[in-house]
Amino acid sequence: MSTGNKETLGWFALARSLLCITILALLSANASPSSTITQEKKKPRTDKPTEPVETPDQDDDPVRLHADLVVVNVTEADSKGEYARGLKKEDFKIIEDNSAQQVSSFSAEEAPFAAAILIDMSGSMGYKFSLVRAAAASFIDHIRDNDQVAVYGFNNKIHLFQDFSDSRDISDHVWDAIAGDSTRLYDCIDEAIASLAQRPEKRRAVLMISDGWDSTSRKATFESAMKKALSVGVTIHALDLIEDSALNGSGSDVLPLRRGRGEMKAFAEQTGGRYVHSPQGDTLDAEFNGLIDELRNQYTLTYYSTNQKRDGRWRKLNVSVSRPGVTLRSRRGYWAPKP
Repeated sequence: MSTGNKETLGWFALARSLLCITILALLSANASPSSTITQEKKKPRTDKPTEPVETPDQDDDPVRLHADLVVVNVTEADSKGEYARGLKKEDFKIIEDNSAQQVSSFSAEEAPFAAAILIDMSGSMGYKFSLVRAAAASFIDHIRDNDQVAVYGFNNKIHLFQDFSDSRDISDHVWDAIAGDSTRLYDCIDEAIASLAQRPEKRRAVLMISDGWDSTSRKATFESAMKKALSVGVTIHALDLIEDSALNGSGSDVLPLRRGRGEMKAFAEQTGGRYVHSPQGDTLDAEFNGLIDELRNQYTLTYYSTNQKRDGRWRKLNVSVSRPGVTLRSRRGYWAPKP
């Protein structure tokens, strides 16, 4: 072989060696940890999460997994008008739309309650306004540490004088308020029920005091306020300050006042509350204290409805007790939830 050919082969071997070294260096660089992390960040995750997913217990009652819990507060009184004590779970029977329901839980002991006091501040209240404020202050003074009470006032506006609290001192805003203007009763009931619906207490009530009828509500109606109260299990106690003489004759206020009294009675009867007539307001203090006793001595029953349809329909409730000589009050029914 000539000297030129030997030199050519030498250069070719050297070039091939350099090429191999370059390729190996590039492969080594691509295999470095930093390059691998970058690629993993860009690579989309296709693996499934490894954390365990909770599933319903196969032994759970299938009805309870899909049904809604219904709370029914019952006030019992014997022939003397005193609270009927000592009743047991098996003494009660609940019928929903002609179907017997199984009581899931039963409570007879004193339990904390949440109550919203709604004070009419319209111009017609006059001297009664001071009596109402004093009675509300007395009510709050008698609550327990774990009871929660809010105070609203309503005329042409809705005033939240005191949010839910276990304080036994009524807000100074209540004493400073002045009665005047018109009446937004339905809107105030609606707002109070919405707040009570967020409360954890099972005993929830509205204490409504008025001497007239709704005249200026913008959002709620009698029907919508009633429906909301029944849907969330809020009891409405109505304290009627309308004077009987105002319902006679043919004046322009007679028919609205009659309507107002009829609606106050309906709110109480349909939700299981107490209707109180105190035209002069002189019995309010005693009535308020009686309501505290009632809220403390109610029986609370819960059940899971056997009707699993979420159709928003009205469901009629009938609660009865086996002990003779006992009368009871409870809500007359509720609207089923919607999907």
